[in-house]
Amino acid sequence: MSYLVASRRRDPLAEWFSPFRTVFPAVPPARANAAWSPSAEVVREGDDALVRVEVPGVTPEDITVEVADGRLVVSGERRDERAEEQDGRTVREIRYGTFRRSFALPARIGQDAISASYDAGVLTVKVAGVYAGSEPVRIPVSGTAPAAVEA
Repeated sequence: MSYLVASRRRDPLAEWFSPFRTVFPAVPPARANAAWSPSAEVVREGDDALVRVEVPGVTPEDITVEVADGRLVVSGERRDERAEEQDGRTVREIRYGTFRRSFALPARIGQDAISASYDAGVLTVKVAGVYAGSEPVRIPVSGTAPAAVEA
């Protein structure tokens, strides 16, 4: 049910860093606004679908949940910076980038059936009624039984 839609952007400095990577392979290329793809799962809870997206280091203010063209679109930006002292030096790690995940919605689902919450790095989007009426219904067949064939 879920489809990954990753918007990868071309790194404008990749060519410039190319000679440096051959001499200094430990030097990573500059990645301005690099895209990343958070893990996601879709689970059924009764008639509802729960979409859980792992977005560690992202605040709720940096997440957008939209319904567009029959799809549930979760996008945002991660900006995570950490610094720690090691042997009298400061070691800094910076992770950042944009993300976008897209999930197909049935045509009958409106935006009023969708709610979102965020807790401990996990965004949970509830889509109410997605599975309502999706159970197979057996239709009785009327008629007479065929006559037995004698051998």
